[in-house]
Amino acid sequence: MSKSQQSERTTSEEVYVWIRQLQQNENDEMAKENLVLQYEGLVHSLARKYSYNRGNHEDLVQVGMIGLLVAAERFNPSFGKTFEAFAIPTIIGEIKRFIRDKTWSVHVPRRIKELGPRINRAVQELTSDLQRSPTVVDIADYLGESEEAILETMEMTQSYKALSVDYRHNVDSEGGAVSLLEIVGSEEGGYHQKDVQMVLESVLPVLPEREQQILKYLFFDNLSQHEVGELLGISQMHVSRLQRRSLRKLREVLE
Repeated sequence: MSKSQQSERTTSEEVYVWIRQLQQNENDEMAKENLVLQYEGLVHSLARKYSYNRGNHEDLVQVGMIGLLVAAERFNPSFGKTFEAFAIPTIIGEIKRFIRDKTWSVHVPRRIKELGPRINRAVQELTSDLQRSPTVVDIADYLGESEEAILETMEMTQSYKALSVDYRHNVDSEGGAVSLLEIVGSEEGGYHQKDVQMVLESVLPVLPEREQQILKYLFFDNLSQHEVGELLGISQMHVSRLQRRSLRKLREVLE
């Protein structure tokens, strides 16, 4: 039997039978399958309203199906509502909760996730009422929130979807592109070394010429004490003593 044939032949009484079976036995796979097949089109339709172009439609459908079964377990026909009327808010609630909690690229506080949609609705309503783009003050007054909370939320909602560092962005009219990784700066130790070198060069003249030469070999040319000793015709131990003495002098000058 096809899904469409099942949908045409299924009555409300049959749906309620499946619901009672599921409520009596939460592991009744046949009742679950019947309900899923019966309302698959409804769940897809609701998920489509929230998936847009994010490519997460199937995820939202799966979440919606969970909401459908949750609704079936809680449904009480004695309240007078049809099952569809009861299930739809539950399905939408599950989908919205999933979007709020699971689809952000960067973790943000729950209050930010909840305030974001309220701000979006307020902007639409205020734009219509004021016939202009609302200011932060307008939005804060309208929602009864502080201006700081509005600004913080508007800034943090930019973290909803992060780009991969491999994402390539066109930078010129000829199609040249670079990845984010290529333009992100990294810590460069050379700047600190250059600063140290400039300081040393400014105070080296206080030392005898030989001690200046030793420090230049050691710290600017990255030679070892042994290599410096060979260049100057002295022992490594002597180089070490002169190094310590010259550094002590420089420390006194700098202090």
